[in-house]
Amino acid sequence: MKVLFLSANDFEDVELIYPLHRIREEGHEVYIASFERGRITGKHGYSVEVHLRFDEVDPDEFDALVLPGGRAPERIRLNEKAVAIAKKMFEDGKPVATICHGPQILISAGVLKGRKGTSYAGIKDDMINAGVKWVDEPVVVDGNWVSSRHPEDLYAWMREFVRLLR
Repeated sequence: MKVLFLSANDFEDVELIYPLHRIREEGHEVYIASFERGRITGKHGYSVEVHLRFDEVDPDEFDALVLPGGRAPERIRLNEKAVAIAKKMFEDGKPVATICHGPQILISAGVLKGRKGTSYAGIKDDMINAGVKWVDEPVVVDGNWVSSRHPEDLYAWMREFVRLLR
């Protein structure tokens, strides 16, 4: 499977690095898309290679999507192409994983109404206003969407996402 990550500078380091390696452990190909090719750097100094610009991504070429948190989603949600990628993959029923602030991109895509999920508590009101039945649990699976709150939930988040990928 080909798994796409949408991210940018100031991502939450462990929320991108851990799933990147966990998904690779399962034998899947991982691609990172951002505003520009090159490298992006997380809040704590880790950096990763960007394989594609948002405008180079064809969502039909990917099987699943990961939206890590940090400050990156706040910027990504302002990019129409990135939001369109997330919207298409979500509506196509492909597995989508969000953690922390990652759901901000799906909120902007307008796809969460009537869904059950979780996030960082700081965007709880945004989630509820988007029509999400928000719960304070380590991981929530609602159809093709796997959501978690913060880095302490990484184990549960990737356990459930990897299950969807299988």
